[in-house]
Amino acid sequence: MHFGHLITKEDSIRWESSSQSVVARRERHLGSMILSDGPISDPDESLILEALIKGVGQAGIGSLPWNKKSRIFQSRVNFLHKTISNFPDFSDDFLLENLAGWLAPWLDKMIRLDHLKRLDLRMILSAMLSYEELQLLDKEAPTHIMVPSGSRIPVDYEDPGRPLLAVRLQEMFGLLKTPCVASGRVKLKLHLLSPASRHIQVTEDLAVFWKKTYFDVKKDLKGRYPKHYWPDNLLDAMPTKRIKKIKN
Repeated sequence: MHFGHLITKEDSIRWESSSQSVVARRERHLGSMILSDGPISDPDESLILEALIKGVGQAGIGSLPWNKKSRIFQSRVNFLHKTISNFPDFSDDFLLENLAGWLAPWLDKMIRLDHLKRLDLRMILSAMLSYEELQLLDKEAPTHIMVPSGSRIPVDYEDPGRPLLAVRLQEMFGLLKTPCVASGRVKLKLHLLSPASRHIQVTEDLAVFWKKTYFDVKKDLKGRYPKHYWPDNLLDAMPTKRIKKIKN
């Protein structure tokens, strides 16, 4: 081939924001002239992965396929990270800065951002913890709390500094101490709800609420929900999930 010794090739493996994908192309040049431009049939997998990680980093942590379960798991871990020294950090900032360490092993054969929809983030995050850490997570940051009525109410750890429990007031009758997590070290912020599950009161001290606030709240709720159970003697009050007033 004439001038064959002057022909050079240049490979480019990069993230393309417009297509949200990794593009691998090979150009053949003769001097400044482009002779051909086409896809690489056998691109270097490590360079593909590097470009994809770069693309995810540019798109942001929110581009990953989060769902309710994975976000709940993340928030529980972050609560313990704040509460217990040396427990892993799963904050968005940490995860974004360390994509190559925790996400890359799960990206085999993927080249597009929408390929990441296949990922199970809840499982991937769980795999980052040891067996002992998973056991500690279940013990110290339980997903649910049993309240006096017998209901298992989910705990919201979105604010790692103050997890909260949203529960109907009537299901807490008879309980004087504020529920806690982290082996009793952290009190839950209580969002007390009406029988229709509407927000009525926030407290971090249930005993004080019963003593100072309950009877004012009761007056209002008894007028709006006259068929429900509104006891005067809270020490003997029966917690209930029932809709109709309990008959003596």
